Amino acid sequence: MEIKKSEFVLSAPTVSQCPKDNKPEFAFIGRSNVGKSSLINMLCNHKGLAKTSSTPGKTLLINHFIINNEWYLVDLPGYGYAQRSKSVMAKLRQMIDGYILQRPQLANVFVLIDIRHEQLQIDREFVDWLGESQIPFCIVFTKADKLTAGRAKQNADKWLDKLKDRWEELPPYFISSSEKKTGRDEILDYIQEIYNSMNEE
Repeated sequence: MEIKKSEFVLSAPTVSQCPKDNKPEFAFIGRSNVGKSSLINMLCNHKGLAKTSSTPGKTLLINHFIINNEWYLVDLPGYGYAQRSKSVMAKLRQMIDGYILQRPQLANVFVLIDIRHEQLQIDREFVDWLGESQIPFCIVFTKADKLTAGRAKQNADKWLDKLKDRWEELPPYFISSSEKKTGRDEILDYIQEIYNSMNEE
């Protein structure tokens, strides 16, 4: 897939305020500071599209970007940012759950995981919840440029291997680096594949 056009459409505080058309939506989510904005900008080849920030946890709304006038890329708030109040955390969780569970246009969730770290409970719980809720998703391991290619692959395999205690079938995954544009073609091809299969139905 080639992204020729990408532009910001709106920021919604609730799922009911998301765009009213029926274009497929591909949502990106991860813990704060996982490199989500950088990944979105890299995929779209559009440097300032998603706002990157030195302060983790800046995305507090559901942000929609229209891609090639055909589908939406959705930037969801990060989960698990400890320096927020309990009420803000509860509100964010409600917003994320509401969008993921109630949005019929949602085609796939891309869960971003920092490839440098061991499997964290908060990521594991989120992935398990998506599986239990039967939400189509895949994992994107970010920041692969911080490791050698061999070590990155090893870390990804180890992370996925830990899912086998509960998962019969492992989710698809990609290894990416926003710096080096690693994984860009594979992720966009995967979106294209899902998009095409939805249009055939």
